[in-house]
Amino acid sequence: MSAPSPAPLRLAIIGMGKMGRAIAALAPERGFDVVATIGGRDNAGGSGISAASLRSADVAVEFTEPGAAPTNVEACVDAGVAVVCGTTGWYDQFDAVASDVRRNDGALLYGANFSVGVAIFLEIVQAAARAVHAAGGFDAHIVETHHAAKKDAPSGTALVIERAAAEALGAPVPVTSVRTGSVPGTHQLLFDGAFEHISLEHLARDRRVFADGALRAARWLVGRKGVFTMRDVFAGSPAGGPERT
Repeated sequence: MSAPSPAPLRLAIIGMGKMGRAIAALAPERGFDVVATIGGRDNAGGSGISAASLRSADVAVEFTEPGAAPTNVEACVDAGVAVVCGTTGWYDQFDAVASDVRRNDGALLYGANFSVGVAIFLEIVQAAARAVHAAGGFDAHIVETHHAAKKDAPSGTALVIERAAAEALGAPVPVTSVRTGSVPGTHQLLFDGAFEHISLEHLARDRRVFADGALRAARWLVGRKGVFTMRDVFAGSPAGGPERT
């Protein structure tokens, strides 16, 4: 006789924009029961987030906008609910938010990008940048393209890529941001030589890749305390601070 399936995890979604709706659609397939949705299409701003409105959720996912994210995270922590935050552009407040999470024995997992492919891409970026630096004769440049409604530029993912490449190259890498159409997200690291060109690219074909990663992160976070990044989920390595400079 087979063992019974585990009960679905109770999930709250804060911010019902594109990402929130994608997470809501995929959640049942990934073993979650969506018990609360808070906020409009774009943001919640901390309004209405409480233990009651979160409806005893095991974990919340937050995809809103930079001005709302810190307040939303703190409201989840105050309510005793672990929170996965995918909003970028608020990291100037990271230290204060992380201190609040730790002081209140809460749980936060934040990230600029929840794609497994991006986690692999960062490893490739570092290896390529080291090789280029050793060879010499190449200039590096990053181009990131996102949908027209994305507010922050460069993207949080582009900043993570820039930091990874710059560390290996020993110099900052320029970033060009393009906002157009409904592109989920494309990131290119380019190396230009006198007579040749190297291009590395990660292209997200469907927003569900981010929703899937966010749900994977949410499941991992349940029962933990502290501040984490996607590195902890995929590799088990300790989080070392905000995923950007």
